Amino acid sequence: MIHLHQLTLRREERQILQGVDLSVGKGEHWVILGRNGSGKTSLLEMMTGYMFPTSGTVDVLGSRFGECDVREVRKQIGYISQSLVEKLTLYDPVWEVIATGEYGFLRFYQEIDPEVKAKAVRMLGRVGLAHTAERPLGTLSQGERKKALLARALMADPKLLIMDEPCAGLDLYEREKLLADLWPLAEDGLTLVYVTHHIEEIVPVFTHVALVQDGRISASGPKENVLTGETLSAAYGCSIDVEWAHGRPWIRVAPEGAGS
Repeated sequence: MIHLHQLTLRREERQILQGVDLSVGKGEHWVILGRNGSGKTSLLEMMTGYMFPTSGTVDVLGSRFGECDVREVRKQIGYISQSLVEKLTLYDPVWEVIATGEYGFLRFYQEIDPEVKAKAVRMLGRVGLAHTAERPLGTLSQGERKKALLARALMADPKLLIMDEPCAGLDLYEREKLLADLWPLAEDGLTLVYVTHHIEEIVPVFTHVALVQDGRISASGPKENVLTGETLSAAYGCSIDVEWAHGRPWIRVAPEGAGS
């Protein structure tokens, strides 16, 4: 589904990614963890073809970026991110923003098929936002925008759903509701890739974890192997204990200087 090989990314004097290898197979659902500035979002931007590496190769759904029409590949990828919100036009009506997901566009510059508009409104209803259809995107709350992006991501019946902190801005109820909505998507055969800072968001639907540290993958594989106190403590620079409950990992952080 996704194969990243020896990716590097350099911006002026800053080395953002350094020799990243990562493979996401069919039937696997991955979470990407790491500290701020570790390179997580850059990886997602490369998976979706909105950013290209300085060196290395990106293969997604059987196509190699740089040797294919990225726009065609994007039609098979649902993408949710704050950086995507920043690329959208905030005064466009919400239904129109959702409808762009049918084609992988960021904005329409032609007449929109009425059937596509009707589908966009249905998708908004699916995430509980039908009442916002005619409002400008910029009038939505941060949490509502994330839910609108989920509706947009599902417009083209994608094979991949890539999410960059989709629960940011959501309260506890809305967070759990969004996480629960991922189950049927995975059961329908959609492959999930999910970035978060909050380990408790790693619900049982997720099978694998990649831990990004200073632009490299410091650990990756089945989540039980990666989400250990030793591995997380090394990555985050503090003492972390991990407990599992209801199929989800929960962490306890010891205060600096505290004994065991």
